Amino acid sequence: MTKLNSKIPSGSIDTKWTQYKASVPLVNPANKRKIEVIVVGTGLAGASAASSLAELGYKVKAFCFQDSPRRAHSIAAQGGINAAKNYQNDGDSVYRLFYDTIKGGDYRAREANVHRLSEVSGSIIDQCVAQGVPFAREYGGLLSNRSFGGTQVQRTFYAAGQTGQQLLLGAYSSLQRQVGMGNVQMYSRHEMLDIVMIDGKARGIIARNLITGELERHFGHAVLLCSGGYGNVFYLSTNAMGSNVTAAWKAHRKGAYFGNPCFTQIHPTCIPVSGDHQSKLTLMSESLRNDGRIWVPAKPEDAKALQNGTKKANDIPEADRDYYLERRYPAFGNLVPRDVASRAAKERCDAGFGVNPTGQAVFLDYAAAIERYGKIEATKQNLSNPDSATIKALGKEVVKEKYGNLFDMYLQITGENPYETPMKIYPAVHYTMGGLWVDYELMTTVPGLYALGEANFSDHGANRLGASALMQGLADGYFVIPYTIGNYLSQDIRTAAIPTDHPAFVEAENNVREQINKFFAIKGTKSVDYFHKRLGKIMWDKCGMARNEKGLKEAIEEIRALRIEFWSDVRIPGESNEFNPELEKAGRVADFIELGELMCLDALTREESCGGHFREEHQTEEGEALRHDDKFAFVSAWEMKEVGKWELHKEELVYENIKIAQRSYK
Repeated sequence: MTKLNSKIPSGSIDTKWTQYKASVPLVNPANKRKIEVIVVGTGLAGASAASSLAELGYKVKAFCFQDSPRRAHSIAAQGGINAAKNYQNDGDSVYRLFYDTIKGGDYRAREANVHRLSEVSGSIIDQCVAQGVPFAREYGGLLSNRSFGGTQVQRTFYAAGQTGQQLLLGAYSSLQRQVGMGNVQMYSRHEMLDIVMIDGKARGIIARNLITGELERHFGHAVLLCSGGYGNVFYLSTNAMGSNVTAAWKAHRKGAYFGNPCFTQIHPTCIPVSGDHQSKLTLMSESLRNDGRIWVPAKPEDAKALQNGTKKANDIPEADRDYYLERRYPAFGNLVPRDVASRAAKERCDAGFGVNPTGQAVFLDYAAAIERYGKIEATKQNLSNPDSATIKALGKEVVKEKYGNLFDMYLQITGENPYETPMKIYPAVHYTMGGLWVDYELMTTVPGLYALGEANFSDHGANRLGASALMQGLADGYFVIPYTIGNYLSQDIRTAAIPTDHPAFVEAENNVREQINKFFAIKGTKSVDYFHKRLGKIMWDKCGMARNEKGLKEAIEEIRALRIEFWSDVRIPGESNEFNPELEKAGRVADFIELGELMCLDALTREESCGGHFREEHQTEEGEALRHDDKFAFVSAWEMKEVGKWELHKEELVYENIKIAQRSYK
């Protein structure tokens, strides 16, 4: 088993990053102009990395499969971004953010990376404010904060319910500035289909022009993968339909280890599935748990009445409601971490207390918040003894200002007015904590190949706290990679640009073309979506919110059989040398099928429950996750030997600054 070198600097946790920056080798400006860097993906991590590296003087090529970086999935992040600025004077600090993140990840994250993330969090907010990101502000002009799950302080900065979009526009403006100056070449509607390796180092990519179908060769002294997560392995998820694992998976096939693939986050506040026609799910921001109360009926007969439509939410009196998160976790209430809230919702629904026709939904109620805000607003306006209608009207206006676009979205999708009746929510696949294994410098096990943002495993352990994805993406791109990449490139300044007629480029392109031709040669009878849906059902049923040994073993065999069937009976219409979305999907689903098997293998190997990984055999008497720190306090880093065969390597996790304990939010 290979010993993984995480390159964690020596010294105390609060000085590691400072000392690293002070001592890391540098590349002088004249040499930076000779060095080319490829960035795959232009969401928050990719756009911020590309713009920052170009600003430093590197020549950057940026690739995205969308028609514009503005369409990256980062825009879907609604609720906010964490930072330890302690604007509320409620006791927050860099250490507390560090502690909350480690604890929230169920003690399965690397201490040094998480502390660095916490350290740079405040600088992210300053950077984005300077870019003009319209964060919400208090009456006096200071930036506003709200709470998110897993914390007891208010540290989440937000821009209404469209924080991700506004942050991405800030990063996009920085990127476009560099495009306009000629420092970044932007390749939209291009998909990376392979990594080019020369002398053991990543030296470029093969990309397909999605409009013309042409295969292109691109050289880079280093390659940065900022391609997001792999939640769409489940078919139904909150991810954009184009989100995929292909870039990371091609790197995995070329020797990059895959870290913690089974760590999938199920988000507790999604609009429930409505039928087989759906191709994706819609997330209702976790920020709604800041003011909303989650409940189900306390009586089984009321649940039955809600399911068959003879009663509505407002027909259930307060005394007959079970605010189960507040009951089970009084210290955190509705703001427990996502994995805890999701499992609690599943437990109530499995017990028969679901509130929609399928029995797979709970209520998220804003009546109490509307009343509370209404009374405060009435007091501000010096209204004495206002009637309930006035209080309700005033409260609705406050809620509308804070969450209006989310409420409008819910109304448009469901046809129900959440100001008048509680929202219905249920957990769904959202984020993937697993990803390519990277060291402290964000480099994979392939020299010269880096992974940033959700594409790597590094900062969130077994469960990401809400509002930390945007933080990690921007931290990696703006404040980490500009320093760490210099350590590698400073040793590469004598390497001239390698011509793309080099045999390694020719071979990589031929391999890609061979797979494309293989797709068209099958001439099967089933669509790509047919196989994707079947894979998704296997994954959700047997490697979803709960897993067990029997189900995981069955899933592995079923996925292996599905892979054989896919490669013998999938049908791809059209041609390769044209715009062909079905061909794009086929390549992505082929990778998802291989990934699905590894996820189940990883889940089977990790015989404990932690964060988003819940093995039914390993739980406390109260149904909480039961870790086994003596056996599994490590990062699973999987090396692919061949399709369907992997070797497990382990990065032992050492906690020197936090005492490992059983998580409790009670």
